[in-house]
Amino acid sequence: MDILIQASRGDIMAFEEIYRITSGFVYSVALRITTNADDAKEVTQDVFVKIYNNLKSFRFRSSFNTWVYRITANTALNALKKSSKVMGRRADYDVALGSRDDRATVTHGMDAEDNKTLLSSLLNALNPDQRVCIVLREIEGLNYKEISTALGININTVRTRLKRAREALLALGKRGDRYELQKD
Repeated sequence: MDILIQASRGDIMAFEEIYRITSGFVYSVALRITTNADDAKEVTQDVFVKIYNNLKSFRFRSSFNTWVYRITANTALNALKKSSKVMGRRADYDVALGSRDDRATVTHGMDAEDNKTLLSSLLNALNPDQRVCIVLREIEGLNYKEISTALGININTVRTRLKRAREALLALGKRGDRYELQKD
């Protein structure tokens, strides 16, 4: 907490330490939401500019990490909305996986990089609101309340988005693969 106070008072070294500690998870969340490395790098830069400019307004009502998640998720969602790539990515999903008959064998013998590509394709099939909720819950491990706080939405909205995202992912996974999602 001392480092946050120091950074909010303009201590550049303290802010650099905050960056060092949090940049990995900011980039990770941004990448999972945008599913594009260049977009994630840009979102990460934007997030830290926002943190730097707004650190004085952070009131310690929630955890710093929750505040950073909120900034990251909102910045990444805004980047998706601005990007015309979203529609093309959804179409790429079907091309990447091939016809329905070919999908049963698509993951047989896949390595870690192939699995990342498949996960990216599956996440691309979700709408951005569902994607950010599933990333925060299933990948980042936040609970419903933390997601609600991070996104500034009602907890029931979180539940609904997660339910719909899981249903969509399960429908996509009916080609023989099994995906273990957290049960709540």
